[in-house]
Amino acid sequence: MPLPLILGMGAAAAAAVGATSGVQGAVKMKKASDTQKKAQRKHQRNLKRFAQETETTNQEMDDLGKLELSILKDFETFSDLMEKIQNRPEFKNLAHEEVQIPEYNPEELKKTSVGAGVLLGGLGGAALGTAGGFAAAGATTAAVMALGTASTGTAIASLSGAAAVNATLAALGGGALAAGGGGMALGSAVLGAATLGVGILVGGIIFNLVGKSISDKADEAWNQMKEAEDEINQICQYLNDLYVSAGWYKDSLLLVQKQYEQHLQTMKSIILEEGRTDWNAYTSADKITIENTVLLVGLLYKMCKVQVVLQSQEREGMNQVNHKELNQNVADAKSILQKIA
Repeated sequence: MPLPLILGMGAAAAAAVGATSGVQGAVKMKKASDTQKKAQRKHQRNLKRFAQETETTNQEMDDLGKLELSILKDFETFSDLMEKIQNRPEFKNLAHEEVQIPEYNPEELKKTSVGAGVLLGGLGGAALGTAGGFAAAGATTAAVMALGTASTGTAIASLSGAAAVNATLAALGGGALAAGGGGMALGSAVLGAATLGVGILVGGIIFNLVGKSISDKADEAWNQMKEAEDEINQICQYLNDLYVSAGWYKDSLLLVQKQYEQHLQTMKSIILEEGRTDWNAYTSADKITIENTVLLVGLLYKMCKVQVVLQSQEREGMNQVNHKELNQNVADAKSILQKIA
């Protein structure tokens, strides 16, 4: 066979092999590109789902936090009425059966009321999750701790708006940074997390998620997406649990608050409208009404004190819903409401 023909056939064969390899390479490149794009799309959907769960849960927790703070703030009216009653007893041992209720303490109640007012006053322009953070850490505790002195020497209770919240957080952190304290950041940490918002609800795992990135390499990108998806699924499951628990607990609080307001209205009628302020002159019905009001105040104080979220002891761990105390408080609320019905 002539040499040119042989060379031509060899070149054609080589070209065919090269073309096949090129097609295979193009297929692999397209497959890799599709895998990477799919990973990116799925990751974005997961992040969107996470953001929606976060916003919904934060809103529910904010509603719970605001409700708890408003209940605590309204104790001021009750305290003022109680101070008008002459010869009143100390109202000890009012607990019903096995239900443990804090004893009536006028000073503590007043402090809690004022502190709750301070925190409520600063929520107007606060970020989503701030009020929920107070509920997560225990609104009663946060309200009591809110009564302090700002680094300027001004009483926090005399401040309002964002200034009150900032001064409160700084006080919780041991004072302003300029004064050698931990400042607002540490104050926020005292309430349950390093930042207000979703961090206080979720825990350290959120910072892992935020730091994740999707690689340019297809297989690595897919693996990273799956790893992030596992974390997002875990967080969303927790957030849904917290959302349901917060709503359920809020409903129980509202039932107790309704009974409390009805009893408080009767107290107002006895003391303010009728002008009767001597305990010894009260009828049995009057005394039962006031005793039940004291009992309801103690129950609400206790319910608002519970930490809805238990902070993880691990730096990058997931927080937990405090089901045990939430369930116990709801059970106690049912028992007491049945008693006074």
